[in-house]
Amino acid sequence: MLQQTQVMTVVPYYQKFIERFPDVRALAAASVDSVLGLWSGLGYYARARNLHRAAEIIATQHGGVFPDDYDQVLALPGIGRSTAAAILAFAHGQRRAILDGNVKRVLARYHAVEGWPGQSAVAQRLWALAETHLPASDVRAYTQAIMDLGAMVCRLKHPDCVVCPLTRHCQARMTQRVDLYPGRRPKKRRPRHSIVFIMIRDRAGRVLLERRLPHGIWGGLWSFPECPADVSLASWSKERFGTVVQFAAPWPQVRHGFTHFELDITPQPASAPRRLPACMRGNGVLWYKPGAPFDGGLAGPVRALLQQMEADR
Repeated sequence: MLQQTQVMTVVPYYQKFIERFPDVRALAAASVDSVLGLWSGLGYYARARNLHRAAEIIATQHGGVFPDDYDQVLALPGIGRSTAAAILAFAHGQRRAILDGNVKRVLARYHAVEGWPGQSAVAQRLWALAETHLPASDVRAYTQAIMDLGAMVCRLKHPDCVVCPLTRHCQARMTQRVDLYPGRRPKKRRPRHSIVFIMIRDRAGRVLLERRLPHGIWGGLWSFPECPADVSLASWSKERFGTVVQFAAPWPQVRHGFTHFELDITPQPASAPRRLPACMRGNGVLWYKPGAPFDGGLAGPVRALLQQMEADR
């Protein structure tokens, strides 16, 4: 959960997650829907799917015991080089270097490493430095210390250099260029995409939801049927459902930001036909009453629109 999400945001999600899935076997036995349901709101949902799959692998291939072999840990879905090293350093005291965002910042400033850490050459330089500084003993303490140093002292904004124990030899501090390290990501304008959410209600006030494909944005989550913004609603509904549904006036557009692009969503209310086509009753679709309990994953914009539909009843 802490990958790409701040601690204060994670804490309540983590507490609910651990209460529901107290061990790896419980997580492995759960449905992906229930996992995504507790993850809703944290974003980057591939993390939840990877976590669930990793639990299944640990339960079936490792006897329910988290492996202590680096290659086996690295082979688990969603675990990269730094995360694998951190797990083994903390859990087993293994001498392995980590390179999370905080550590990158400390090393980039201490050694005045030019360039954005997302670039391959810069990342390789930082990994080499991380390995060089790794102590022969007390790896747990060192690993926690350098992460905390980056999080609480060598902060991205307003670093507290006065209390930093590395100030005397920090090259960025010595040259009064702390704010220049690490190098910033090159600015790139995020492209904008547009879609239409078709919010179909039946006579009982239920809303049609469908499960998204397990990959791509919001993979595996439940969402409204989606129509391209440049396609006629009538022709789309005829092709998608085999009938033309009745459309009302669209709601105001909603903008949702992703890491690499922005998404403009037009919520489009509609009424279901009296006789539901087979594609509205098959697998991968469900009729949901807004406000009722829901044991599945919903993306933030979908959840917000469902709440608005409930309020507008």
